[in-house]
Amino acid sequence: MKLQVLLTGNELMAGDTIDSNSSMIAELITDYGWRIDKKVTVGDDLKLLEQQIRDLAANCDVLIINGGLGPTVDDMTSLALANTTGNPIAEHPDALAHLSQWCEQKGFRLNASNLKQTLLPAGASIIANARGSAVGIRMNIGNCLVLATPGVPNELKAMMTNEIIPLLAAQFSSDYIKTQRLAVFGLGESSIQERVNKHYPDWPDDVELGFRASMPVLEVKLTTRGQDASKKIDEWRGKIIDLIDDHLLGDMPLNLAQSVIAAAKQHKLSICTAESCTGGRIAAELTGVAGSSEVFPGGIVSYSNALKQQLLGVSESSLNTDGAVSKSVVKQMAEGALNTVGADLVIAVTGIAGPDGGSEDKPVGTVWLAWGSRENLKIEKFFLPADRHLFQTLVTALGLDLIRRHILSIAGLPELMTRRRA
Repeated sequence: MKLQVLLTGNELMAGDTIDSNSSMIAELITDYGWRIDKKVTVGDDLKLLEQQIRDLAANCDVLIINGGLGPTVDDMTSLALANTTGNPIAEHPDALAHLSQWCEQKGFRLNASNLKQTLLPAGASIIANARGSAVGIRMNIGNCLVLATPGVPNELKAMMTNEIIPLLAAQFSSDYIKTQRLAVFGLGESSIQERVNKHYPDWPDDVELGFRASMPVLEVKLTTRGQDASKKIDEWRGKIIDLIDDHLLGDMPLNLAQSVIAAAKQHKLSICTAESCTGGRIAAELTGVAGSSEVFPGGIVSYSNALKQQLLGVSESSLNTDGAVSKSVVKQMAEGALNTVGADLVIAVTGIAGPDGGSEDKPVGTVWLAWGSRENLKIEKFFLPADRHLFQTLVTALGLDLIRRHILSIAGLPELMTRRRA
């Protein structure tokens, strides 16, 4: 299958919106052995859009058009398709039924602008959109199957997964490609590659090993193809997991907070937080996971010394003698949160995010973390020199991973952080 993508929108051309949709499409089709042969981006120019539709459709089996199906004057995809094929544009009854139902569910009044989304080229079919007001458009231009989709990413993803990929799979063959993605924290790409080189110097050529670095989770990807792809990928997935060891969070998509919540539920443990330099980001990550209320009753953000005393019971003498960023203070923050919230476990953090506030003995990037239970509270000092946002991201991720390790009875620290112990 030769597949091409046409993206439309002035916001893409101006740089106001970064194109992530074509990457999403590419990722979703890769397990089928398909790839995007070509992609083109154009602004909201009707003549230019028509020209690109004609040119691309003449040279591919499938053309996915993304964007331009909204209710405003700059949404031109439907009209461009009508003009390109010479079909009149008319109200589509299925599109109208979908839009009417969507407005009723959202409590919106159907207006003239919305009705623009029901105007499709005559003879076109709709592609169901379970998440948005605009249906997709399906039609043929010559020998090319044209699929027009909304530009909203979550709508596109649902349509690709539930509608478009099943449609393509029924019409085009697959190369039996199999991909496994693993979520890893605390182990870098080079360290994993070194372990592979050492233990598996005969790594097979037909099992591709790849990495996608992001912050804070690293994705390790295994890809193979052929009739025995599933068996082969399972074999080498197991070998990679042995090398990653306790740095493995699980299968992608997965983040640290999700792995913590899952572990806490499994062991029937509750978690609270006491945060200073992270400003509530650890709590925000945890509450971002559906069902987190089962194990996360709450947390305390005590940025000032006064609130550390009032809310967490940190002693004035410790603040005066040792300073807010110290072992004694983070210990009292942790104990105070456990007493106040009544949870089984705690993550407490205090540090210097910068760019100001550091000193010779406590430079910017210094952070104390406490984690665990009343009976087994661990405390460690780290040095994470980075800009303020990255510092908070790293500390949040580290706090989550440390409590994950505690819950799962994993000894030691993530490898990358052993170099950051202060």
